Amino acid sequence: MTATGVTGGALARAAGVDLLGPVHGSGYRDGAALVRRADGQMVQLGPLLYGLLECIDGRRSLDELAAATSERLGRRLDADQVRALAEKLAAQGLLAGTESAAPPRANPLLALRWKVLVTNPAITRRLIAPFTFLFRPWLLWPVLVAFAAVCWFVLVERGVAGATAEAFHSPGLLLLVFALGVLSAGAHEIGHAAACRYGGAEPGGMGMGLYLVWPAFYTDVTDAYRLDRRSRLRVDLAGLYLNAVVAVLTMAVWLVVRRDALLLLVALQLLQMVRQLSPVIRADGYHILADTTGVPDLYAHIGPTMKRLLPGGRRSPSALTGRARAIVTVWVLVVVPVLLSLMLGAVLLLPRLVTTAWESGRLIAGRLPDQFGSGDFFAGLAGLLQLLALVLPVLGSVLVTQRVARTGFSKTRAWSAGRPGRRTVAVVAGAAVVAGLAWAWWPSGQYEPVRASDRGTLPSFVQMLGSPQTTVRSSSSPAPVLALAAIPQDGPTTEHPALFLVPGPDGEPATAVAVDGSGTVGTSFPFRLPSAPGPGDTQALAVNTTDGGVVYDISYALITVDDGAPVTNTNSAFALASCHGCTTVAVSFQVVLVVGQSDTIAPINAAGALNVDCPSCLTTAIAYQIVVTVSEQPSAELQAKLRDALGQLDSITVDASPAEVLAQVQAVQQQVQTVLDDSGIVADEGSTSSSAAASPTGSASSSSASGSGSSSSASATASAEPSGSAAPTSSDAAASTTAAEPTTASPSSTDAASASSTP
Repeated sequence: MTATGVTGGALARAAGVDLLGPVHGSGYRDGAALVRRADGQMVQLGPLLYGLLECIDGRRSLDELAAATSERLGRRLDADQVRALAEKLAAQGLLAGTESAAPPRANPLLALRWKVLVTNPAITRRLIAPFTFLFRPWLLWPVLVAFAAVCWFVLVERGVAGATAEAFHSPGLLLLVFALGVLSAGAHEIGHAAACRYGGAEPGGMGMGLYLVWPAFYTDVTDAYRLDRRSRLRVDLAGLYLNAVVAVLTMAVWLVVRRDALLLLVALQLLQMVRQLSPVIRADGYHILADTTGVPDLYAHIGPTMKRLLPGGRRSPSALTGRARAIVTVWVLVVVPVLLSLMLGAVLLLPRLVTTAWESGRLIAGRLPDQFGSGDFFAGLAGLLQLLALVLPVLGSVLVTQRVARTGFSKTRAWSAGRPGRRTVAVVAGAAVVAGLAWAWWPSGQYEPVRASDRGTLPSFVQMLGSPQTTVRSSSSPAPVLALAAIPQDGPTTEHPALFLVPGPDGEPATAVAVDGSGTVGTSFPFRLPSAPGPGDTQALAVNTTDGGVVYDISYALITVDDGAPVTNTNSAFALASCHGCTTVAVSFQVVLVVGQSDTIAPINAAGALNVDCPSCLTTAIAYQIVVTVSEQPSAELQAKLRDALGQLDSITVDASPAEVLAQVQAVQQQVQTVLDDSGIVADEGSTSSSAAASPTGSASSSSASGSGSSSSASATASAEPSGSAAPTSSDAAASTTAAEPTTASPSSTDAASASSTP
């Protein structure tokens, strides 16, 4: 025997070759048999080749093998025919001396990577011994009935919302559910091995590896091909059966302890079962379909089936039976588009996937030192698991991308070798692929984290690929938002109008809008007083009804928002006067620190000043709001500095003019901004904590009415004013605001001016 041919001497099998036998219920017209090489590669043989391999024993010559094979198969073969068949076996590395000429072990795209063997066959047999009784019919059917009842209770009656909330609010419970989920995945593989042993075959080793983007356990049940179709299907379904057993046992524990977080484990079993039933990837559903049709390797039929279906394709006779051929054709028509979309998505969505992992991972990693330092080990371990869950999809996508590139390059090179025409086509196609990747990966707005507001639909995916939208990044500095309204003592007139701010269009500097008016003065407030502020809100409310009285209300707050909670804090200042010769001032200052990422950032900043039958009154309302994204929890020292800065608002005196009050407020804003800049935790420019920037919208109004006294009303919406200037900051992810343009409105019998900032 040589590596290039078969001599006339005795033939022997290669070391380690294992004859698994014919495939029972085969989908091939002439049947099929399986052989396993020493390297683990499965080889499918027809009846002639397998019959000859069975007769080869290392002693018989070609003539003797011809006689033995003829007797076994019931058809006459001569020495030359045996030689031709033996050369085919040698080409597969199945004969002694031809191992070096054997084709390399297949490395399919959807194979398990980075496999690590955990148990050898002997340990596997001891491990599964207690589980084989689970497949006794007297126990199997009651378990399935109980599982159906559990599914009904969890999915229809109880639900998993409470279980999810309880688990995610307790890192310890979340880790427990995760650990039990890992153990149940191991039980899934034990089910396959136990069913293999129950049917009469010998399971191999058990281990783990990386499948696509996630860790996965595996069990070698190749020996199950010796079994009949029913027993093989039992092996395929056994993993799902063990998931059902875990769900039933979990429900039994829940009935005792009544902890809803355990129901999340039942939901995880159901999700795992649904995922395993997919016939697209090499999961349980794929093997169930393969054993149902009697075609061990469905992927090997994708190429021949596509050639037969495509126009102009070769109509070569199929080796499959009619039933198997129909099922395989339907499977190919489903799998090919799905695999192409998955591979295309892995390549084109890689920028968003990487950006999301980097953005979230940086925030999670920033919290780990504080979590472990404070002794909150459960929260720290949960953070490490989150980091792992972020890294694995990126790693898997990179591996799939490079695998597709390497496979495509090698196959294209082999296809075009020695053919200039094909080589030209290959070069042009390669250039087109490179151009497509450059188009998909060149920064044009797609390097943004995935947001909760993203739709994630197929049309939105196509729209993103066709025209990536540039989004606004958050600023590295705080975004102050000023709302200002002032009413003259004698009411708004042409010489002394009411004043409020309106930002200019398209990012132009804000302008001060003056409103005068005349009309009848009302005798009471024409509305209810503002309600008390809600949780996380700040409000200054100055109400003056005393002639000659002075009323000041100063409010300020430092608020921290974390854990992705929505930022919907409201900061408001209202100065309301109904008196003679009185002074009413309301100042509200709010600082909101957004720790990490929040998908909903919609703060509101509003100021309103109102005079009712109030000659010679000074009424002023000032609201200042700063919303800034920080990368970690603010330290106690930083919070103390910010509170000290805000505390300077208490020094505002009752004899200060509105301009002096505004100057003091802006001085506090500058000090707060300096403290934040010096802290080093303000998010970098590349970070973001909101989904989009707001565009200027809104309204402002002014009107006049006849009467004994002057009266007017005005309202406006104002955006941010940085560093005390009139120019607004751009709306960004750290402070999303909108602005207004003046319009007309119906008359009012009050002197009023208001300003607000809303997203």
